[in-house]
Amino acid sequence: MNIGIPGIARPVVDTTDRPDDAGLLDRFGRTAHDLRVSVTEKCSLRCTYCMPEEGLPAIARRDLLTPAEIGRLVGIAARDLGVHEVRFTGGEPLMRADLADILAATRAAAPGLPMALTTNGIGLDKRLPALLAAGLDRVNISLDTVDREHFARLTRRDRLPAVLAGIAAARDAGLEPVKVNAVLMRETLGDAADLLGWAVGAGVHLRFIEQMPLDADGVWSRESLIDAEELLAALGTRFELEPIGRDDPSSPAELWQVVGTPATVGIIASVTRSFCRDCDRTRLTAEGSVRSCLFGDDEMPLAPLLRGGADDAAIADAWRAAMWGKQAGHGMDRSTFQRPIRSMGAIGG
Repeated sequence: MNIGIPGIARPVVDTTDRPDDAGLLDRFGRTAHDLRVSVTEKCSLRCTYCMPEEGLPAIARRDLLTPAEIGRLVGIAARDLGVHEVRFTGGEPLMRADLADILAATRAAAPGLPMALTTNGIGLDKRLPALLAAGLDRVNISLDTVDREHFARLTRRDRLPAVLAGIAAARDAGLEPVKVNAVLMRETLGDAADLLGWAVGAGVHLRFIEQMPLDADGVWSRESLIDAEELLAALGTRFELEPIGRDDPSSPAELWQVVGTPATVGIIASVTRSFCRDCDRTRLTAEGSVRSCLFGDDEMPLAPLLRGGADDAAIADAWRAAMWGKQAGHGMDRSTFQRPIRSMGAIGG
């Protein structure tokens, strides 16, 4: 079982053939505009496809980026590197008591940059006013089933009412769109149509995500995967769906219209319908390292530069170098595929 957050050596990236371009280019012609920032490894749930029952080993507080450090890095990304939006993730970002301070520091450093949050929604109803005041624009909330018993089994916590309260608070606050992300497991395939029915009624945008081999317990297998075709068949028992396609070439979700309603449903087929060639993401770990790909273990630590007196130009150059070395794709269709050392809970999705 792999639950640790190991120290990953700084990669050596040859940038001699890199074009003189200020953006976050890679050698396959992609440019990153979407920044994901993990702010903690802690979580209030223990979803079986993500975290072990005991949680992940704690990151020492001194190793976590502070709100000011996060703000500075996002400011560099927006001003100097061409990043167009930032999303804060975890673990569970609401586990950071200073999350509103993180958002406020980011807003000050990057005025006008859209700020989003991916959360399980637990406690969101209580924290939302402060987060909105700090500049939060959008939320994605994770919810895999609306069956309370199945939810408790999957997450190892009986917290479905708290998640639903968080979703209701986001909707009532006028955040638009409120997106709900669902990872479908073999044991919850029968809940998929009920979840879509609930989403249509609640006025939220539902997106199903194929389970990826990023679980801390390392039990993922292709044989147990619910792929897009099987999911569509399950949803088709209750709903007529018409394909729309992607609303943006870099968006990972393929969309279907739920006929007879204004709702759409998305499927992010990360495994079976890879969108790696259109990937436009760059990531920061909670300790301040650039991670160019969910499935690549190369990480470029920026925290030593931040805390060692480096100027913004030096930090931006290190970030550009990290992204130039980004791999072509996850390679899950190859026999040589190896899952990354870090699990989803440590990377932030």
